[in-house]
Amino acid sequence: MDTIAVIATLLALGLGALYLHDIRQRHHTILRNYPVIGHVRYFAETWGEYMRQYQYLPDWAERPFNRLERSWVYRSAKGVSNLVSFGSECVPAFAFRNAPFPVLEQEQRPFPGKLIGVAAGPGACREPYLAGSFFNISGMSYGALSHAAVSALSRGAAAAGIWMATGEGGLAPFHLEGGCDVVMQLGTAKYGARNPDGSLSEARIKEIAAHRQVKMFEVKLAQGAKPGKGGILPGAKVTPEIAAIRGIPAGQDSISPNRHLDIGTIRELGAFIERLRGLAGKPVGVKFVVGDPAFLDAWFADCLASPEGCPDYVQVDGGEGGTGAAPAPLIDYVGLPITTALPLVAAARARHGLTERIRIVASGKLITPDKVAWALCMGADFVSSARGFMFSLGCIQAMKCGSGRCPTGVTAADPRLIAGLDPADKAGRVARYAARMREEVEIIAHACGLSDPTEFRPGHVTEIERGVGGFRAAPG
Repeated sequence: MDTIAVIATLLALGLGALYLHDIRQRHHTILRNYPVIGHVRYFAETWGEYMRQYQYLPDWAERPFNRLERSWVYRSAKGVSNLVSFGSECVPAFAFRNAPFPVLEQEQRPFPGKLIGVAAGPGACREPYLAGSFFNISGMSYGALSHAAVSALSRGAAAAGIWMATGEGGLAPFHLEGGCDVVMQLGTAKYGARNPDGSLSEARIKEIAAHRQVKMFEVKLAQGAKPGKGGILPGAKVTPEIAAIRGIPAGQDSISPNRHLDIGTIRELGAFIERLRGLAGKPVGVKFVVGDPAFLDAWFADCLASPEGCPDYVQVDGGEGGTGAAPAPLIDYVGLPITTALPLVAAARARHGLTERIRIVASGKLITPDKVAWALCMGADFVSSARGFMFSLGCIQAMKCGSGRCPTGVTAADPRLIAGLDPADKAGRVARYAARMREEVEIIAHACGLSDPTEFRPGHVTEIERGVGGFRAAPG
């Protein structure tokens, strides 16, 4: 056998061995779904750090999430060190004001938790919820996400002690299997809790509320990526199982109304909240996108006049929020960004004396500690993330969410691609990401002289540039 034949044989054997290794390992979805050729991505990811000084695309130039942001999530989820060398690569729009005498370790306190809902008086519920983490998982529907992804999120959330919202697709067994706290979201189509005509099923609400893990209900008025338009789930993803969970025909595009048919005024919103809380006996929140700031004053004034219809929390989703599929004009140009919306909501809540009554959850591209700490400074009680946790599952920002062909299995519909995502392995990454987030937000708090993140105030952060990001902060 000549030399070329020997080399070819050895190469074939090596590639065969690599193929078998890739399809058997359970840590890297890309390698399981794309054996051998998937190594090109990891090679580029590893050596790109050293080669980028010779190219024109910097680490902060990608959209919608740049390489610096994604890398922080990936390293955190894998439990790899996030320490950096030489100096900062970012041009910050804001900076936290460090204290001359930071908090000593023995003076530091963990997040004490915050109560959502009241046990007595108008608008009371039978089971208020003590939320133990300021960072949680925002709504992502089963159907938009694969069963393996939802399962991994549920298990990871339980390990991290955080809540997980269902998204508007209804409560699936995969949301419950990990044992985490669950927030049941009701979108405009009322999936999972609807009568055949699309109206609210009171019997189904009571059935869902009976689950010990379901801690709260959330009325979704709008989502950041598609304010003024209902959810979209392509027919290819509407399997018989998903159709049964949602209460819709299988194989057909699932498109929600652009608003709740029975909620067309502030008073009707209050009446719906009162009705839902009475049925469930648990806190009820509202997810919305800020458009006209005058709506906030009108809504919070109604909460004072009719406290029985006051929500227990509001989730403010910025116009930069994500989704699996939505028209480009809505994603790009409709709805105020979280950097503008959150301070407006917090100020309106304070003006009406509702700071202790209504909790604020902030969402919209808040996937790194600096942005989460900023949101807490601006008045948020909690921060909720969807895409951050997708990255922790291994999402590579392939932008194929609505196609069913997600290469990492996170939003895939193809069973072969879904099989590449191992829920047990990815659950650990979800938990580590949440834990690292809390740890590094607390580091910022301690540097500012605070015992825990509940002490953040607007004066702890200062805007230093009005360029990219546009973060608003206290001027003085």
